[in-house]
Amino acid sequence: MKTKFPFLPLPLGYLASGVHAGLKSNHKLDMALFCSKFPATTVGLVTTNKAKAAPAKYTVRALRAGAKIQAIAVNTKNANALTGKQGEKDVLKTVAFVAGLLKVPSSSVLAHSTGVIGVPMPMPKILTGVRQAVLRLSRMGGMDAANAILTTDTFPKTSARALWIGGKNAWLTGFAKGSGMIHPNMATLLSYLLTDVAISRPLLAEALREANESSFHRITVDGDVSTNDSVLLLANGACGNKSIASKNKDYQVFVKALKQVCLDLAKAVVRDGEGATKFVSVTVQGAKNPKDAYLAAMSVAQSSLVKTAIFGADPNWGRVLAAVGYSGAAVDEFKASVVIGGYLLYSGGKKVSWSREKLKKILSEKNVDIVVDLRLGKAKDTVYTCDLTDGYIDINGRYTT
Repeated sequence: MKTKFPFLPLPLGYLASGVHAGLKSNHKLDMALFCSKFPATTVGLVTTNKAKAAPAKYTVRALRAGAKIQAIAVNTKNANALTGKQGEKDVLKTVAFVAGLLKVPSSSVLAHSTGVIGVPMPMPKILTGVRQAVLRLSRMGGMDAANAILTTDTFPKTSARALWIGGKNAWLTGFAKGSGMIHPNMATLLSYLLTDVAISRPLLAEALREANESSFHRITVDGDVSTNDSVLLLANGACGNKSIASKNKDYQVFVKALKQVCLDLAKAVVRDGEGATKFVSVTVQGAKNPKDAYLAAMSVAQSSLVKTAIFGADPNWGRVLAAVGYSGAAVDEFKASVVIGGYLLYSGGKKVSWSREKLKKILSEKNVDIVVDLRLGKAKDTVYTCDLTDGYIDINGRYTT
């Protein structure tokens, strides 16, 4: 169940911290550390961008090796991407430094980065930040960590659920950062999901893939796929449940909670899209097959023309069906319908009476719902996006200055 907490609860066995390492000039928290007292079964999804940052490449190797993770250090301001062999050496140096301070194996530590691409890592500041972060580790450090991983984000993104698993109280807590370079080729942000549930690695991986499909893989802000981003799920078993080894009732409870937490985080990323003023959900139903439903919904969500029209509350609804038309999905203009904010605008080419002023008012709301019914089948999908504003240009036109 979702509950409002006076603080961000961390599952049993986890500590976190956020510190100012001097990476940002405004004294904001800029480096985080997540730590498990016990080796945690870890699975993850890493960006499909072929120009992966050094931390992303290291994470891929660690996941393939089946590493049980105990610590993740995260720095902002610098992505450690396109930094050559030195960038890879800096990851190893950071990992070794964290491991030494925590007295854990280097193989159980990951180092993640987010920020500007192509700039050498300021290693003295990074290592100083690591030392500070280790000293500040706490059960109460979750919100500091959530704030410390932000870049152009305007607010921290967290979600937590209390679980009853195998007769034991358990927790699932999620963190995310993301605002720009958001597009569903997994992963398109940084997200850390921590649980004290005991579960087998294959089932944990399957649970994450399933949750990802309905959350992080269903959002887009600007169509850019980051060089760095990763979603990691850690399970340290500290709650004491009998390890989940089959798709039983406990597994179903866990997956349901994981889906909810991931969707909370994914929606928060969209709401905080760079320069965004509106949250937009795009649903395509009546498609011939699931692939067509996804292609059509994502095409609308990615359309710069649709997104700018929503920003300006311009009642130019035809852009929606135009985007569906070039999506690659099967479309029959004499069957399809378009509804925005519950207001029917188009129905199979038949005359529909609609008011420009009423549609403009609907598009002026903070939340805009678009529904396209293709009336060709039973498949349905929903994608989440935001409007495209002059604020996005302001942020990215001056990102490094």
